[in-house]
Amino acid sequence: MSSFTDLGVPTKLAAALADLGITSPFPIQAATLPDSLAGRDVLGRGRTGSGKTYAFVLPVLARLAESKSPRRPTRPRALILAPTRELATQIEATIAPLAAILGLRTLTVFGGVGANPQIKGLKAGVDILVACPGRLADHIQQGYASLDAVEITVLDEADHMADLGFLPVVRRLMDGTPANGQRMLFSATLDNGVDVLVKRFMHKPVTHHVDSAAEAPIEMTHHVLHVRHDDRFPVLVDLTAAPGRTVVFTRTKRRAKTLTRQLVQAGVPAVELHGNLAQNARNRNMAAFSDGSAQTLVATDIAARGIHVDDVAIVIHADPPVEHKAYLHRSGRTARAGAQGTVITLMTDDQQSEVRDLTRKAGIRPTTSKARPGDALLAQLAPGERTYSAPVSPVPEPVEEQGGQARRGRSGGGRGAATGGPRAAGGGRGTGGGRTGGGARGAGGDQPAGSGARGQGGHTQGARSSGGRSPAARTQGGGARGARRGGTGSTAVHTSQSSSGGAAAFSARSRAAR
Repeated sequence: MSSFTDLGVPTKLAAALADLGITSPFPIQAATLPDSLAGRDVLGRGRTGSGKTYAFVLPVLARLAESKSPRRPTRPRALILAPTRELATQIEATIAPLAAILGLRTLTVFGGVGANPQIKGLKAGVDILVACPGRLADHIQQGYASLDAVEITVLDEADHMADLGFLPVVRRLMDGTPANGQRMLFSATLDNGVDVLVKRFMHKPVTHHVDSAAEAPIEMTHHVLHVRHDDRFPVLVDLTAAPGRTVVFTRTKRRAKTLTRQLVQAGVPAVELHGNLAQNARNRNMAAFSDGSAQTLVATDIAARGIHVDDVAIVIHADPPVEHKAYLHRSGRTARAGAQGTVITLMTDDQQSEVRDLTRKAGIRPTTSKARPGDALLAQLAPGERTYSAPVSPVPEPVEEQGGQARRGRSGGGRGAATGGPRAAGGGRGTGGGRTGGGARGAGGDQPAGSGARGQGGHTQGARSSGGRSPAARTQGGGARGARRGGTGSTAVHTSQSSSGGAAAFSARSRAAR
């Protein structure tokens, strides 16, 4: 097997990689590095998790260190374009320690955050600029950046940029780079207009197809759990309460937010990632997931590409994706770089034909099983002892008297679900009295998912009675908010008696309360 130095990586860079524990190149790196280090245009195609980032990071660093061109204000020497903020941040995090060794300066540019620090960084001069297309185009239009000194341009996840509608602005940015500069394009597929970029901007590119983007890695095992609609959430709780990191995918931002709150109320520290979050909240939640303070990330397809966290053991499709490419990209958050991983799709009766068609197009043959909360199968798919944490109850909200009725303020952060009530935060039907758990409501009827249970009298700990509203209501809202801030909404951890006992007891409480 070739080493990095055998492939032409400078000794100083190879030693820095070894210090990071990276000693053996992955196939896409071994295939592309000789050509990219020699200055050729390279077109690399490989599925997610195949090691593409180092395949372009290393030649960018090596060639800039060798060229010795001066660093000039507003004129980066290398440009790496990425479709999402998260991917841009992760690319820069990969480059930064190696760039520092070589005396090179890096900067990330993307929307959703203040522009002034980026403008200041551009004016100070930067060697490697990692950017999302939209914000970079804004800086160029306002005169804060120019691409006329770019020696190397990289397009990462080019097909995803096409999916997001970035191709027109990418073409304008590429037109601003010198025609004789080196260009590298990495993509899982070459459809959706990516071939237009290749023909227009790349000069006799050397193409490397390391693996098929239409195939799932062999290190993945795929399972479909056929569940009753009422069992879907308890099964999810059982799986996510197991040791190890889990990424749960939903179709919508609202669903991701609701499901995160429900998991926290059920005792599973979880954080969310979706397009409605401000950038500082995204960063905070990703940090919590990375450092282990929250071992479950609930996300929309914004996390299906480019998000890399070590040792994600399980990917769960709580909502099956709309099309098969999304399934493969979502699933690619596990079994990365040769590691093992498990992919689980939760399927209800009305989703059978949809899931069957999805897996067929994805080229996989999953093991399909019926599952109920507490089944031994769940412990096999997500082994280890289940642990649950208790949500923190916030300070009771202030009460504002209005029209003879107590009205709660909204400072507590949203309506909490009943921890001990029906479906444990699933928002079930209340019919009887005497429930505890905070967030329960009196008066009967159904509640939307995650907004708490309703009952008819006898409720304790902040229930609504027919004669007015209690100031202690919504006692769990702040717990969910705390967890979204990096898992701080959870305290004392207790462990179930067996690997699947937590979900079984959880489901039993749900059925008993109906």
